[in-house]
Amino acid sequence: MKKLLIKITLFLIAVPSLYGQGELNEQQRIFFRNERSFAVMLNSDGIGVGYRDARRLNYLNKRFYEIEAATLKHPKEYKLSSIYPQAGSFVFGKLNSVIYIRGGLGQQHELFPKADLGGVAVRFIYSGGPVFALYKPIYYSIIRPISIDQAVLREEKFDVQIHDPTMIYGRASFFKGLNEIKMLPGLYARSGFNFEYSKEDKIIHAVEVGAQVNAFIKKIPIMETTQNKSIFFSFFVSYRFGIVVDPLNPESNKLSNIFGRKRSAALY
Repeated sequence: MKKLLIKITLFLIAVPSLYGQGELNEQQRIFFRNERSFAVMLNSDGIGVGYRDARRLNYLNKRFYEIEAATLKHPKEYKLSSIYPQAGSFVFGKLNSVIYIRGGLGQQHELFPKADLGGVAVRFIYSGGPVFALYKPIYYSIIRPISIDQAVLREEKFDVQIHDPTMIYGRASFFKGLNEIKMLPGLYARSGFNFEYSKEDKIIHAVEVGAQVNAFIKKIPIMETTQNKSIFFSFFVSYRFGIVVDPLNPESNKLSNIFGRKRSAALY
């Protein structure tokens, strides 16, 4: 997963440089430059989505709040294919599936402003706040013999004392166990770099890379056969898209403008 993150990061950072950087930016710039953006994230321990609202403090700095949700995986998770035809894959020994929801405050400092069309603005970001892990038990479809030539499927939680891979047909429905969800609080912190490369002043297209840590008050029981932990350190890369909020032109603040502006401009 870490090698994949590195390859994706290098590719995404290289893409903006393919645009020409000699054109002068003749678009009318927004002075306040508050931002609203969404993100799709790939972490070394899961995937997620996020929303951020950034407010201008001064020319180079913004303060923001963010809300994110993502999956959380144990580093020792390995998928196995069932030995039975047309059966699904499963992670042997996994007790719970985990997602986390977090929200916090952060700050963005612009290191290198973008002056030309097709240029890249480089910013340093950091944030932190509370995080809540929600985990629910995983049920497996277990083959149970009832006679010499007959067997039935039963949905059971994993038990290392009685289950082995040859007994598991696959995972039961995701909805099995939803009434058993538990929550665990904690704190998170992260920092990284934001590379904003949009060719339009009012639209945000950016790539972010960095590192983060989620720390919970006790260990999360993800796996049965390996040591669980309460602190998760990971690397992340994300694609962020959004708008620069213009208080003098409310119509331009619609999120639909992210994908519709170029098409509209082409009609004139």
